[in-house]
Amino acid sequence: MDYEYVAATEDNRAVKGKLSAASEKSAADLLSYAGYRVLSLKEVVPFVQPGKLTSGLFPIKPIEIVMFSRQLALLLESGTDVITSLGLLQSQVTNRSLKKIIAEVVSDVRNGSPLSEAISKHPRAFSALYHRLISVGERTGSLEIVLRRAADYIERSAITRKSVKNAMIYPVILVVATMAVIGLMVGFVLPAFADFYASFGAELPAPTRALLAFTDWSQRYGLWVLSGMAAAVVVGFIYARTPAGKYQWSKLMLSLPRIGRINLLNELSRCCRSMSLLYRSGLPLPDIMTLVIQGSGNKAMSRALTGVQRSMVAGQGLSGPMGQNGLFLPLMVQMTAVGEETGNLDNTLDTVAESCEAESDDKTRAMIALITPAMTIIIGGIIGFIAVSLLAAMYSIYGQLGV
Repeated sequence: MDYEYVAATEDNRAVKGKLSAASEKSAADLLSYAGYRVLSLKEVVPFVQPGKLTSGLFPIKPIEIVMFSRQLALLLESGTDVITSLGLLQSQVTNRSLKKIIAEVVSDVRNGSPLSEAISKHPRAFSALYHRLISVGERTGSLEIVLRRAADYIERSAITRKSVKNAMIYPVILVVATMAVIGLMVGFVLPAFADFYASFGAELPAPTRALLAFTDWSQRYGLWVLSGMAAAVVVGFIYARTPAGKYQWSKLMLSLPRIGRINLLNELSRCCRSMSLLYRSGLPLPDIMTLVIQGSGNKAMSRALTGVQRSMVAGQGLSGPMGQNGLFLPLMVQMTAVGEETGNLDNTLDTVAESCEAESDDKTRAMIALITPAMTIIIGGIIGFIAVSLLAAMYSIYGQLGV
């Protein structure tokens, strides 16, 4: 990395310049060895960062981190040291972004940094939870076990996200295709029929008049309506980027009919899995709660977990504060209380996570089973109304013309 510095010489002359170093501390040490007293030191951030471009072209998938973790655990178990293991994995990785990250991790470890500290510099590949687990594994001498647990956790989370995403593909494609067909008919097909009907001067049936009136209105004001909708989406997106907007959006995602329950179950499952993994690895509960809060993508859930953490630190335990917040389901509260009493918190949280995942899968399948016929009926109704209106107009014209 490149750094800009302003320093003072031994005779108090100010000098400035640039130098390359592995870290800010290394840059400061280099200047100190050269006899300079550092006054200002900051990293040079280029306008176009090749690392970001590379990460966009070659995104790191969860399965690649899963394979990396399991292979590293296997190499360490066979007696290979960390640096050699990382070097072997670097040569086998095909993803360019991950290969570059592993190379930087190898360099930092060779320079004396612990593995957990080295990977903490790459949050787009390794989450805060991941590098804290590695830190615990280094301290306890169970790095291989921790790596396998982390791989299992990442794999389960990826499978859950993928199942929800795959379940929503068909309804989304159906809606987009329907909107495209209706847009083409309103924009091109129906106006031609309107001119055709007008040339006969015949009185049209009520459904046809309603359809043509809607077509005329869409041509006159459709662009304005679309512009207004686009503006509303942009304003909503900007608001959703603010702290208050993120919280309100997250709260809405947990309270929507049907899908809100699914989102809540997925969030609770993720929280329970994370807490169980960290607790089993030996982290204290306050640190566990901090990592779970940081790892949650839902601001409403993060706020609820923050409240639980504060009450827990004040001596109220874990299950008690959970029971005071409606986001935490009764099953989770009860099982957490059992885990606290028996000292078996990791297993009880795993049980809650499995229960939440099973219910989420069932509700997702039920929702998709409901959406598909509902969308088919709605689409069929719209297309059927258009077809009936056009046919009724033709029969009416033929009847009035005596054909």
